[in-house]
Amino acid sequence: MTSQTYNYHMTHFVMSAPDIRHLPSDEGIEVAFAGRSNAGKSSALNTLTQQKSLARTSKTPGRTQLINLFEVEPGIRLVDLPGYGYAQVPEEMKRKWQKALGEYLQMRNSLKGLVVLMDIRHPLKDLDRQMVSWAVAVGTPVMLLLTKCDKLSSGARQAQVKMVRETVKEFMGNIQVEAFSSLKKVGVDKLTDKLNTWFNEIPPEVLQDEISGE
Repeated sequence: MTSQTYNYHMTHFVMSAPDIRHLPSDEGIEVAFAGRSNAGKSSALNTLTQQKSLARTSKTPGRTQLINLFEVEPGIRLVDLPGYGYAQVPEEMKRKWQKALGEYLQMRNSLKGLVVLMDIRHPLKDLDRQMVSWAVAVGTPVMLLLTKCDKLSSGARQAQVKMVRETVKEFMGNIQVEAFSSLKKVGVDKLTDKLNTWFNEIPPEVLQDEISGE
């Protein structure tokens, strides 16, 4: 079967939801984006889709408090998960977000891949590790994007990528690590290739229908 490439610049906003119970039916394929509130998640989504304001960016981290769905084409979705780890958010709201994140990662069957974004200068904080652990536990492949890599020299950037690649081996999961910069467009091609790979995987229910001749 020929692998399809997707026009991410055609991506459009569908809806926001406080938790998985308010999401549309659990069908199709979703790839979720997660990260600390200052990791550059919205900028990465805007860069990927070549749209300046698809995902809202804010000078105040922590504004993304809902699960935001974007459709690339019918049945193919990008999911912007609530930013986590921002100190000025009330503790009760932090727990609410954490619960919503955990439920989505562990219970959403259409989730086929998780992109975790981390500032290349401060990677693998406790909540980043928890996100990766959740994903590995349920067999979801992960792409770690080390954002804002333009702020480091080439040598320092390469050293950080190598260090993170070595460190994530402890999770014993399907994890790819790449440097990324929304400003300099570094790593966008690798992100696009990974998304195309995930979106080309045939959902089990579709494969079963083909086998049974339906």
